[in-house]
Amino acid sequence: MKLFVFIGLSAVFCNAAEWQDRRFPDDFLFGAATAAYQIEGGWNADDKGENIWDRLTHTNPGFIADRSNGDIAADTYTNYRTDVEMMRQLGLDAYRFSVSWSRILPDGLSNKVSSAGLAFYNNYIDEMVKYNITPMVTLYHWDLPQKIQDLGGFMNPLFHEWFEDYARIVFENFGDRVKHWITFNEPREICYEGYGSDTKAPVLNRTDIGTYYCAKNLVIAHAKAYYAYVNDFKPKQGGVCGITISVNWFGPLDDTADDLLAAKIKRQVEWGLYAEPIFSENGGFPTELSEIVAKKSAEQGYKKSRIPEFTEEERKLVQGSSDFFGVNHYSATLVSATKHKQLYPVPSLLDDAGVGIYRPPEWPESASSWLAMAPKSMYNALTHLKNKYNNPTIYITENGWSETPHDGNYIDDGRVRYFRAALNDALDSLEAGVDLRGYMAWSLMDNFEWNQGYLERLGIYEVNFESESRERRPRKSAFIYKQIIKTRVIDPNYEPESYHMSIDEGH
Repeated sequence: MKLFVFIGLSAVFCNAAEWQDRRFPDDFLFGAATAAYQIEGGWNADDKGENIWDRLTHTNPGFIADRSNGDIAADTYTNYRTDVEMMRQLGLDAYRFSVSWSRILPDGLSNKVSSAGLAFYNNYIDEMVKYNITPMVTLYHWDLPQKIQDLGGFMNPLFHEWFEDYARIVFENFGDRVKHWITFNEPREICYEGYGSDTKAPVLNRTDIGTYYCAKNLVIAHAKAYYAYVNDFKPKQGGVCGITISVNWFGPLDDTADDLLAAKIKRQVEWGLYAEPIFSENGGFPTELSEIVAKKSAEQGYKKSRIPEFTEEERKLVQGSSDFFGVNHYSATLVSATKHKQLYPVPSLLDDAGVGIYRPPEWPESASSWLAMAPKSMYNALTHLKNKYNNPTIYITENGWSETPHDGNYIDDGRVRYFRAALNDALDSLEAGVDLRGYMAWSLMDNFEWNQGYLERLGIYEVNFESESRERRPRKSAFIYKQIIKTRVIDPNYEPESYHMSIDEGH
């Protein structure tokens, strides 16, 4: 196998003295992030069970823009040592990855545990630890076992029992080395896109109640897993456990009371639905959104609100059930109470919100329709969380930039500009008193980008998906990120001398 590594490691870095006042702390965790279905491949290797993305891509390939799937992807199942070597080359402090539920529990339930699945993740984690790379593990990144989905998935009120059983097995087997746990990645994308609309698996598209009931069952499952860890594993293992929520910034289009309220409701719809029950002083779903849904439900003929209530016991269980707030941040949108409105299904989450959204044309666009470089968006999001939730400990668990595939072109200047802007926002946030502990770039390597397949690339390493060995090569952004990690400083003038070369692995 060919492994592509950095050259010019002794290159002279620019004098960073003038930027010393803008320096990341020595204990700040710089890392990269990936997700199991997007990189692992080995979809039916050994005794792994089927998940909802296996089912979707195999039975409805047209759902994916290029009719591809994650059956092989970057083939990390075979190439995990190569991936860790990439982490070592970058000088990463940490690596965030997810465990595939159906690789650990082929039938979704705890009666059958895969020894092959455990061995794969044990080997992967051991390889990281060997190079002092901190593993940050996500228990669930969208790849639900199909057999759990057949029972209703997140809509089943017993879901929290199955998730807690799974979490306990993962804690027990890997918690001696893993000290950073994330229960769920991006509840909005799980619940709204998968259950309340038709853009992600399992494409349930119950626009009326899918998002809301999924949200309640998810945060309860999160809390059950959190307390399983805190009560039964943390005393001996000594780690932390949190949740990752996609927190893009939503600000008012105009500085009016109506637009300020519209932006507040949009934030509740997009991420407050999941953050408020865990991080707010009151607990439960957001007040304004709950009132809107209750009123609309009555007008639409429902006997009770389409958004469920928490019992007092459930509210207390969920409230405060996180050691940190994992933030996936990419972009921003401006919100209006009256302008730029669209028609949405009735009833639905977005119809309930009833607001308009706008993106200024001067914001640089990526290859993804949802991702533009918005000024100060990360700073706005992080300082808002600080003020709203009593300054929680925060990790940026994803942040990245998409480009279209470029054969042999490793000069990804758009991604470089984006990373530098985002990391300057992170420094501004630290100076504003945000308790920000780390930053995970998305993504370590190109991967299966869900319904866009391989048409959008977010990796700082390119993957040659036409190659049987799935060769990886660093892009310019990898060298820039390496320099930032090494110096703890963002040097806007730094340019690497060379970009890539190939050598035989082990030489």
